[in-house]
Amino acid sequence: MTETETNLYDVVVLGAGPVGENVADRTRAAGLTTAVVESELVGGECSYWACMPSKALLRPVIARADARRLPGLRDAVQGPLDTAAVLARRNWFTGDWTDDGQVDWIKSIGADLYRGHGRLTGPRTVTVGDKVLTARHAVVVATGTRAALPDLPGLAEVRPWTSREATSAQSAPGRLVVVGGGVVATEMATAWQALGSQVTLLVRGKGLLDRMEPFAGELVADALTEAGADVRTGTSVASVTRSDGTVVVVTDTGERIEADEILFAVGRAPRTDDIGLDTVGLAPGSWLKVDDSLRVNGTDWLYGVGDVNHRALLTHQGKYQARIAGAAIAARAAGTELPESDPWSAHAATADHESVPQVVFTDPEAAAVGLSLAEAEQAGHRVRAVDVDMSSVAGAGLYAEGYKGRARMVVDLEREILRGVTFVGPGVGELIHSATIAVAGQVPLARLWHAVPSYPTLSEVWLRLLEAYRDN
Repeated sequence: MTETETNLYDVVVLGAGPVGENVADRTRAAGLTTAVVESELVGGECSYWACMPSKALLRPVIARADARRLPGLRDAVQGPLDTAAVLARRNWFTGDWTDDGQVDWIKSIGADLYRGHGRLTGPRTVTVGDKVLTARHAVVVATGTRAALPDLPGLAEVRPWTSREATSAQSAPGRLVVVGGGVVATEMATAWQALGSQVTLLVRGKGLLDRMEPFAGELVADALTEAGADVRTGTSVASVTRSDGTVVVVTDTGERIEADEILFAVGRAPRTDDIGLDTVGLAPGSWLKVDDSLRVNGTDWLYGVGDVNHRALLTHQGKYQARIAGAAIAARAAGTELPESDPWSAHAATADHESVPQVVFTDPEAAAVGLSLAEAEQAGHRVRAVDVDMSSVAGAGLYAEGYKGRARMVVDLEREILRGVTFVGPGVGELIHSATIAVAGQVPLARLWHAVPSYPTLSEVWLRLLEAYRDN
């Protein structure tokens, strides 16, 4: 029988993705002893199966699309992408799915890494194999999410792709069915269509990207169709089977679709089902409800940071939350609370509720921050949407011939600040941080008017939006 080894730390972090790493970095910088537990690759989902590999796949796709919109360059890029080269570059960005560099970084900050499946076994206690880690001050759950799959009979035997397989595949399937209409579905449909697959996109709802303004999904759907993808809205999967390597999908209307692979991108589920939540009075598999310092409601030692609290399933937002949690843990360990008046404090930080930016790296890109018009109205704000065609900006014409895009700002009419901003068009991902500053900073529109955009850039859309608001 193996003897149990007990180790005492100030902080124990479950999960070594970007969120867990950032918590550990902050608590170590505050002088707190910290242990990090990881059952897979250090660096987490983002590094190996999400943000980095997906954007490595998409960057050549977007660059070629942009080049094809420029006379003098268009003819030079009419051929197909070098799929093998794109995949090799993607592999490089994942470190060929090895985590040596990330492990070295954990060591460099002075945290201890424990490999294995960590489970809570009581308050402030985490067990990893034959080791028991006890936390003086905090246990942080930063285990993220996994792809959710629908309840379809025999689905496991079909061996469907999830986001992991879609971002790590070593060849392009001849025919790919993508089920879903959100970020993963649209980005992977964009990537694999350009890399040589014939993509059929099945969307249960009325359109794509339903958490953004409606025009975002419309423009992305139009572009996917133009690129050769078959986009079908209002369509559900009734059954799916695989026979002799061929996937057969039957829709709710009885239509039969054959493919080489099928990707389900229909949502995420928290990785909290087997981490011992039941030992501390919480439901296994649940999202963790937290306060604004990311402390789990009803506890004074357990924190839920990143995807597991369901506030915003985005790496950058999880890292932001990690900074807040790290500061709060350090303050409480020192016997103090961060003052309400401190703008850097955990309690003063509220941007994670509404000022959440996101970029969808499709062609065209879709970028948004804050509330959509519908969300703002549902929240009870008296608002007005101001829309501008991106092609009206001189910088858009220079960026690409036949530039197609649209911008919207949602104005709070009582306070004359922005509740949300959405941009759709080539290159707009680089515009969204200016919008994030305006929304998070609650910059008055009269003051924003004096932030003069450089000419001729896409940023001049800000001037057009403000003019449209002022003049109407």
